[in-house]
Amino acid sequence: MPSNILLLSIRPKYAKKIFEGNKKVELRRVRTRLDKGDLVLVYASSPQKALIGSFEVDRILEIPIQKFPEDLNKIWNKVSKKAEISRQEFDIYYAGASLCVCIFLKNVQLLPTPINLTRLREEFSDFRPPQSYHYLTENEFKMIKYIAQNNTCSVSDY
Repeated sequence: MPSNILLLSIRPKYAKKIFEGNKKVELRRVRTRLDKGDLVLVYASSPQKALIGSFEVDRILEIPIQKFPEDLNKIWNKVSKKAEISRQEFDIYYAGASLCVCIFLKNVQLLPTPINLTRLREEFSDFRPPQSYHYLTENEFKMIKYIAQNNTCSVSDY
């Protein structure tokens, strides 16, 4: 089992790009404890509101942002082809940020049937999708694996 298992909220349009195989790096403004080989479960935020798949962390790149716009230009040149984000979205996202965290992805797997928020709350009464991310306990991960293996309700069933 990986050292860290992270539940990560991602906007549906970016999550779709991950599972289509186009987006190879997830960009964040906050440092995580993730390391190479850790597992990330992808929760597609509103309006989809479902756990849709996972990926393994290939590597992490943390880049301090100290000089504007020079540092952003350097980061953009490193990740633009893999991030599937426009330059305008990139600049808006990192405006005022002091750190760029690049999570490079591998072994991307889409769940056969997404686990919608209603189903997650049936099993975890206090389940709240993270604003950004949440580290899962071993028991939470086992429960999610169980739900995924026995999930017969699609998002559209609710």
